[in-house]
Amino acid sequence: MIKAVLVDDEPLARSMVAEYLEGYSQVDIVAECNDGFEGAKAIMQHQPDIVFLDIQMPKINGFEMLEIIDKPPAVIFTTAFDEYAIRAFEQHAVDYLLKPITKARFDQAMAKFLDTRQMETGKENTRKLLDNAAHTPGKLERLVIKTGAKIKIVPVTSVLYLEADDDYVRIHTDDGTFLKNKTMAAFEAQLDPLQFVRVHRSFIVKIDHIIRLEPHEKDGHIAILTNGKNVSVSKAGYARLKQLLGM
Repeated sequence: MIKAVLVDDEPLARSMVAEYLEGYSQVDIVAECNDGFEGAKAIMQHQPDIVFLDIQMPKINGFEMLEIIDKPPAVIFTTAFDEYAIRAFEQHAVDYLLKPITKARFDQAMAKFLDTRQMETGKENTRKLLDNAAHTPGKLERLVIKTGAKIKIVPVTSVLYLEADDDYVRIHTDDGTFLKNKTMAAFEAQLDPLQFVRVHRSFIVKIDHIIRLEPHEKDGHIAILTNGKNVSVSKAGYARLKQLLGM
């Protein structure tokens, strides 16, 4: 059986997808979820083959939900917003369904998913989707982080600096330190460049938390932060800081 999870804050939209899936005897709906928190828990519990996912939801959106899942499944987006649908389609989703969803369009998306090649590559494509979305320029306003069994929303305003940590990024905030499975390059692309600067290959710092800069070794510097931490600043990072601070 193919396991499916439905994640949408609109009960009518979920019931319509469930009704359409009645025509697919090989598909078993293992969970229906009202929001991204419920969806993340259901996906981690059931390990579905396919998720029908709304993007705009309260609490956390569809992309934020996928980010906190270690092995995200194949995804068919269900959305009322063309801008998100186009973005999803271009970024490796199995397909997208614009609301209100017609039976013919639903069957077309299912046929695409049930194609042998798509069944094999769907999960890989979801990971590519997240990688591409993470590098989309924009001003990130919050971070959704999984800490054990809990999901925490961290406002970017509370971030002091970010530090590379193998395959993760260590996020230092007013409220503690958190790990996020995301690249430094992705954060650099999404954070406001007027507030955050990549001062070193391993560090991104919020500019207003820098107290002073001190020379260190050859062409390097050290940034002393408001929390007392010292952060390495490379030659290129120092040049970027000088430009932003008008030094």
